[in-house]
Amino acid sequence: MFVVRPIAKEDTDAFMALADLSGPGFTSLPDDKALLENRVKLSLDSFSREVKEPGEEGYLLVLEDSNTGKVVGTSAVKVGVGLSKPFFNFRIFSITQSSAAAQRRFDMDVMILVNEFNGATEVGTLFVHPDARGGGTGGLIAQARYLLMAGAPSRFGTIVLAELRGVVDKDGYSPFWEYMTRQFFQMDFNEADFLSGTTDKQFILDLMPKYPIYADLLPEKARAVMGVTHPEGLGAKKMLEREGFVYNRVIDIFDGGPLVSAHRDNLRTMRQSRLLPVETGTVAHEKDALAWVSNNKIDGFRACSVPIHLTPDTVVINHDALDALQVKTGDHIRILEQNHA
Repeated sequence: MFVVRPIAKEDTDAFMALADLSGPGFTSLPDDKALLENRVKLSLDSFSREVKEPGEEGYLLVLEDSNTGKVVGTSAVKVGVGLSKPFFNFRIFSITQSSAAAQRRFDMDVMILVNEFNGATEVGTLFVHPDARGGGTGGLIAQARYLLMAGAPSRFGTIVLAELRGVVDKDGYSPFWEYMTRQFFQMDFNEADFLSGTTDKQFILDLMPKYPIYADLLPEKARAVMGVTHPEGLGAKKMLEREGFVYNRVIDIFDGGPLVSAHRDNLRTMRQSRLLPVETGTVAHEKDALAWVSNNKIDGFRACSVPIHLTPDTVVINHDALDALQVKTGDHIRILEQNHA
């Protein structure tokens, strides 16, 4: 069984190993030991803190193989983006150019640098070790973020967003960067990506253009990847879309990858998950009876994917699932049936 739980201090080395595996373009997992250690510290504080209204908390989750105790994946919820550090993106607008004298009318796309998601909550840092992929591990570590939010919605912003990695190859080559953004930064993609993940982002405000950029002036190679997801991120994109996220023509300024967003209370998990008292018993492991379940806690959060049996008033799970969630008979657990997802 795989279990999702808050990161612990003892997981720091495993977390860094996952960051090393994530590769170029994964801004939320930079190769920076001090920054990653600070993220772990922030998460430890955020999970244990009493929160009356959203601030700048950061919740790091890890995916643990209960058979080996190894950490094989991670995801995160970051609250209050764009508050102490700007959160820059390009928003794409279509404008109409027309001339009666020339008898011409056509639409053109322009990109404008924006910082419009102040105070939103970001879900991200979704990464599973290649050896642990498949069998629903990616879905579990992704879904756990929404189960966490459903347990205490007031701790999170009303707008939830996610950035998807754009088109970047294994060597760090990004067509959008090479033909567009590099002209303003005069540095390599990996250097800018590293600075974005490890600084206050002031360099972006200093160097990026303050005026609209006509996308039609860019080479076709750059235009073709605007709003396009990295091949390894297509699974994550589908999961986000099923959860209710939509793309509204906002893209990353470095690789052109899409940003998707949703209202917190419209997320599928918020609308469809249920709290029920739990009982333990023997439940057959049938595909159509699988559910994502959590103990509905913040501090001490646990989530897993298990077979369930519903009665009129309770949910029945196996004893090992009861132990994994660290609950006892009669406690309430949150369930989201996977065949309804």
